[in-house]
Amino acid sequence: MIELVDAGAPLALLPRLRRALGGDAPLHPYAGTRLVLPPADHARLPRGLALVIGTSGSTGDPKLALHTADGLRASAAATAQKLGGHGQWLLALPAAHIAGVQVLVRSVLADTVPVVVDRSGGFTAGAFAAATAALGTGPAYTSLVPTQVVRLLADPDGAAALRRFTAVLVGGSALPHGLRERATANEVRLVATYGMSESAGGCVYDGRPLPGLSLALGVDARIHLGGPCVAHGYLARPEASARAFATRAPQQSAHRWDSPDPLPQDPTPAGNEPAGKHTWWFTTDDVGEVTPDGRLHVLGRVDDIISTGGLKVHPRIVEEAVLAAYPGLTAAVAVGIPDPQWGQLVALALVGGDHLNERALRDQLRGRLPAYALPRRIRHTDVLPERGPGKPDRRAIAEWMGH
Repeated sequence: MIELVDAGAPLALLPRLRRALGGDAPLHPYAGTRLVLPPADHARLPRGLALVIGTSGSTGDPKLALHTADGLRASAAATAQKLGGHGQWLLALPAAHIAGVQVLVRSVLADTVPVVVDRSGGFTAGAFAAATAALGTGPAYTSLVPTQVVRLLADPDGAAALRRFTAVLVGGSALPHGLRERATANEVRLVATYGMSESAGGCVYDGRPLPGLSLALGVDARIHLGGPCVAHGYLARPEASARAFATRAPQQSAHRWDSPDPLPQDPTPAGNEPAGKHTWWFTTDDVGEVTPDGRLHVLGRVDDIISTGGLKVHPRIVEEAVLAAYPGLTAAVAVGIPDPQWGQLVALALVGGDHLNERALRDQLRGRLPAYALPRRIRHTDVLPERGPGKPDRRAIAEWMGH
C-alpha cells in the first residue's frame, strides 16, 4: 500500500520518510488536491519502493516515478560526497516536488533536522534570512531555483543569508552565466544542477555527473542518465515505463561520461536491491552538447525546439544570449509561435527590461545569434507561468505570446 502524506507540513513528514527509507511502506507526498492513484500492479513494483513522486509534466496528468530506498540513499550520499560532506539543510522549495523531498532525504541521511522557510506569504528575502538565522553551526546547504537567487541577491539581507551556505544548489531551469557571476561577486557558491523527478532530482552538478552516475548523449543529442538514483519506472504506466527506462545504456552514443568517483558505501543500507545487480537508465526529453572543457551543456527539451524557415533553434541558446546581453533581466523564455510564412517565429517573454523593444533587442543580439534565431516578438510580464518550481510553462507562454 502506498501512503499519501500531506507535504504541506515538511517536518511532520520527516519521521514517515525515515521509516520509508528503512524499508517501511512507501509514501507519496502531495500538496493541495490529492492525485488519484490508479490501482497499483504490485507485481510490477520494485523491491524496496520508498517514494512515489509526481513529475513536472506539461500536461494535467503527471506521471508518478518510483524510487527505491537504496536509490534515494545513493543520491543523497553522492550529493554529500560532491559537496564535501554532510550538513544541515534549509528547505525553501515545496516538499511535494523532488527537489524539496531531496532536502528531507539528505537531512535523514545526515541525521539532522532541516530549517523550513516560511512561504505562507510567498517566497521573500526576509523569510529566507530569518530561516537562515535559525541554522546551527557547521556546514549548511540549500536548494533554490534561479528566480529565488535573483530576488535574494537583490536584497542586502538575502545576499548576506546566501553567504552563510557552504553551497547553494540551483536547479529547475538553466542558471544564467550573469547570475553566477553576480553570486561569485557576492561570495556565494552556486552549484548548477541538472535532473528531474525520474533521476531523484539533480544528478549532474556543474556539468559533471555525481559519483556513481553515468550519462550519455545519443546520436540525436538526447540525454540519457544511468545509475542507482534513476527511478524504476512509473506507477501503473508500463508502456511509458518501457519507453523511458531500461537496464542498459543506449546502444549508440555520441558521448558518454562515467563519474570517476565511486559511490560511497551507505553505512546503513536498506538492503532492498542486490548491489551491482544492474544499472537503471532513463531516456530524458532533453538534448545537450559537450562543452570544450568536457561538461554537459543542456540545450532544452526536444519538443521545445523552434522550427523557423526550416531551421532549428534551441530556446536555451536564445535565452542565454539575451540574459548575457542584458544582465538586469530577471528571466527570459523563448518559445515558437505559429507563423504562416516561416512556420514558427522566435518569440521572447521577458521579466524586467520594460524599456526593450524588438528592434533594439535584435540589434543588440546580432553577432551573438544567427539571423534566423533573432526574436521577432517580445512581451513583458511580471510573472511567468510555471509547471513546477522554477520550470517555465512554455506551452502557456506560447499561447499568451501568440495572441
